[in-house]
Amino acid sequence: MPQQSSPIYVTEPYLPPLEEFIPYLERIWDSKRLTNNGPFHQQLETALAAYLGVENLSLFANGTLALVTALQALRISGEVITTPYSFVATAHSLLWNGIKPVFVDIDPRTCNLDPERIEAAITPATTAILPVHCYGIPCNVDRIESIANAYGLKVIYDAAHAFGVRQRGASILRHGDLSILSFHATKVFNTFEGGAVISPNAKTKQRIDYLKNFGFADELTVVAPGINGKMNEVEAAFGLVQLQHIDEALAKRAVIYRRYEEALRDIPTLRMIEVPDEIAWNHSYCPIFVDASHPMSRDEIYDLLREHGIHARRYFYPLISAFPMYRAQPSAANTRLPNARTAAAEVLCLPLYPSLSQDEQAAVIEILLRSVP
Repeated sequence: MPQQSSPIYVTEPYLPPLEEFIPYLERIWDSKRLTNNGPFHQQLETALAAYLGVENLSLFANGTLALVTALQALRISGEVITTPYSFVATAHSLLWNGIKPVFVDIDPRTCNLDPERIEAAITPATTAILPVHCYGIPCNVDRIESIANAYGLKVIYDAAHAFGVRQRGASILRHGDLSILSFHATKVFNTFEGGAVISPNAKTKQRIDYLKNFGFADELTVVAPGINGKMNEVEAAFGLVQLQHIDEALAKRAVIYRRYEEALRDIPTLRMIEVPDEIAWNHSYCPIFVDASHPMSRDEIYDLLREHGIHARRYFYPLISAFPMYRAQPSAANTRLPNARTAAAEVLCLPLYPSLSQDEQAAVIEILLRSVP
């Protein structure tokens, strides 16, 4: 079996050369401008909007604050339809705003919110839909938009995984009333911690920018009960450096993903997720489905990998709907979420990041193949 000298994690932050970052730090120290919409913050907003193909982007200290603020900006209340198959921040952002999450089952092929189940969950209290582009694979945005328009609902996309993803040549971030990105250290593009809200117009961006800075419109005027969600200059500078290398990082991720595809191609009980041809994907994760008929269970493979220092992750297990603050709600009942329950029991995300070596990946693959008689 190929040997690795240190643990292998499911992801590892992409770090550009340190010598490229140091001049930015020196400029920050010289200027003494550490935060509050400084020059690097402004540059990164402009550069990211151009790279992502959007017009209005607001940087945040992290993706969760971005999501909480987005819900505030659209004055969402009552009930919001969302997915149980995501990171807990998706639903937590609703609770922080006093909103009731209503869970709807997922499409078993994409792990995204199933549009065909949304309409049945709509009540007079429903005000919005909060889908997640799970693993960076776009939701059925056209169908969700049609439903939202028919019922007068807002749509806020949790696009934490979807940096740079394009569908039919256009950014997936253009869909919905707002889209939210995460720049956490584990994401495709990171600023240590960070996030962003993509707005459809300048007026909405302005309101979001007020809200992320305590509601200040100017030195003496507070126009809303805002929060402190600003990204600082050090993180913005890191983002500017990393953005110079993002295409190289994405290309490396694609190569690693294709190696997994090739290695597992002839094992039908270790299925990889379906990515539509019209999608320019970012390979943000490498989820495989360990079928119930496979000789080893998902959790047995997970344990075997960990015994060899390989830290795969069960994204997303348990379901959000299984946690104490959610499980008493009618929509969280297991009988309502069969596809999400199956995905939570079968999905294993394999190590995937630009610096993963061929030897390290070979070690992962060798153990996966060992699970087949």
